[in-house]
Amino acid sequence: MDTNIAAPGATPPLAATRRRLPPELNIFLVLIGIALVYEILGWLFVGQSFLMNSQRLTIMILQVSVIGIISVGVTQVIITGGIDLSSGSVVGMTAMISASLAQASTWPRALYPSLTDMPAIVPIALGVGIGLAAGFINGQLIARTKIPPFIATLGMMVSARGISKWYTKGQPVSGLTEDFNFIGTGIWPVVVFLVVALIFHVALRYTRYGKFTYAIGANVQAARVSGINVEAHLIKVYAIAGMLAGLAGVVTAARAQTAQAGMGVMYELDAIAAAVIGGTSLTGGVGRITGTVIGTIILGVMTSGFTFLRVDAYYQEIVKGMIIVAAVVADVYRQKSRKKA
Repeated sequence: MDTNIAAPGATPPLAATRRRLPPELNIFLVLIGIALVYEILGWLFVGQSFLMNSQRLTIMILQVSVIGIISVGVTQVIITGGIDLSSGSVVGMTAMISASLAQASTWPRALYPSLTDMPAIVPIALGVGIGLAAGFINGQLIARTKIPPFIATLGMMVSARGISKWYTKGQPVSGLTEDFNFIGTGIWPVVVFLVVALIFHVALRYTRYGKFTYAIGANVQAARVSGINVEAHLIKVYAIAGMLAGLAGVVTAARAQTAQAGMGVMYELDAIAAAVIGGTSLTGGVGRITGTVIGTIILGVMTSGFTFLRVDAYYQEIVKGMIIVAAVVADVYRQKSRKKA
């Protein structure tokens, strides 16, 4: 007889209570712990408060909003058991192309003399559309040719970066219209990030799209047997990831009010790190957008905290790499303990 079964109305066992807690709670506690460590170190070595500076916190949130937009798409890719290394390069490509059309001189005034500038919706839609096309190509290569996602997206990463350099021969693009720059001013990047996160949080948790995404990551053969068109769904997931990278490229150009071919370098690794820190498993089938949002904020707190403590940028990269490895190791142990349970 199993003595661990609780009687009706009795207090549930501690293990059962823990299982019912949202998985994001541990990640949120880590975020609080990191912030408190920086607060203590700030008073000890800088003589200032880290958390009580609203301007610093606002800048931090604005800085991670672009990574957050990308990480929402990357999270969905990782849940399917894949990876996307191209998002940073897609950001640079879409930033260059959309910004070039957002310049006042690009509007054909001879045909439309009543309008002085290109309507902002045109470069924004084009940037998002180009990102969507890049993601669609990634999905087609992975689903139709069966090549590993690492190779397919690596090829897109190199190609997209080359296009961004070729498009203006490496020259920066400036003189963007105020209407286009508006999406990057104030809190609008944060608003875009939160809206994107909310949309795909709902999509993953409450729609068939989400059920198919998790099913493919958990067991692709079982998903195929159950009637899911795995290839078509993978194309959809990678296309969405590319679309969000394109949106991030538009926001990046608008926020900087210029575009350069080097924009978005290493953004893909930060997005993957945010997803993994947020609890998304690299083996697929596990992950939530809410966790990714917290993971993105953790990266922002770390970067802002290092700057606050005047830590050299080189050391910041070293520590960030160590944290990524630690997050992956924690994921491996988490998967082992889940299998044993």
